[in-house]
Amino acid sequence: MKHTSRTAIKSIAVYAVFAPAFAGFAINASAQGTCTAQSGDKITPVVELYTSEGCSSCPPADAWASTLKPQAQKGEVVVQAFHVGYWDYIGWVDRFAAPAHTQRQRQLSAANQLNNIYTPQFVLNGRDWRGAKSAPQATEKAQTNLSLRQTKANSFEASVTPTDPATPWAAYWSTTEHAHASKVTAGENKGEALQHDFVVRQYVPVGQYQGAHTLRFDAIAANPKPPRQVNLVVFDPRTQKTLQAITLGC
Repeated sequence: MKHTSRTAIKSIAVYAVFAPAFAGFAINASAQGTCTAQSGDKITPVVELYTSEGCSSCPPADAWASTLKPQAQKGEVVVQAFHVGYWDYIGWVDRFAAPAHTQRQRQLSAANQLNNIYTPQFVLNGRDWRGAKSAPQATEKAQTNLSLRQTKANSFEASVTPTDPATPWAAYWSTTEHAHASKVTAGENKGEALQHDFVVRQYVPVGQYQGAHTLRFDAIAANPKPPRQVNLVVFDPRTQKTLQAITLGC
């Protein structure tokens, strides 16, 4: 069953898997368990999926996003599944949804001059990405350099260095987890066993800056299952366009 309102619509798309090609991106792990990452000379693609367990057309989008796990683990793409709660009224409350996720989606909707927010929605590098049929590729030269390191078990530090120190930039941290499962007992997906990867468990905007800065982040504690990914996305605050992104699976 489909539901449409002035504030949210749902879309159905067919998702196919294609082999991606990416620019270089270095991740190193030490024997002590700490790890580091360094961005490459191309902008790392950032895929944001806006989804809901109460949306019957969302599971195919979730499944397609999961196919990007190998590339994400190598730092070749940053993938985040932002669960939203505006379909909870149908009968099933999405335990991963947060109001901040919907706020982020509204910001992107405004930047893309969209009339509505909807699920499932893919956003690629800050732009609405409908009918995502192939994995994103890193093609655009980066004007921002990022380095990320784990300083303690759950603490991370990043250096952000734009090529042009006068260029304004904003950023957010996120922590995502894989291998979540839900048995849905109400709503559009009643009776379904849903599988989720890249679930956003933390989303922390860190403001707007100019020039080089160091950012610090305390992530939720890591567990062997589900695995954790820590991400930093730097973007143009005027357009939401991705300037650079980096990720660590530690």
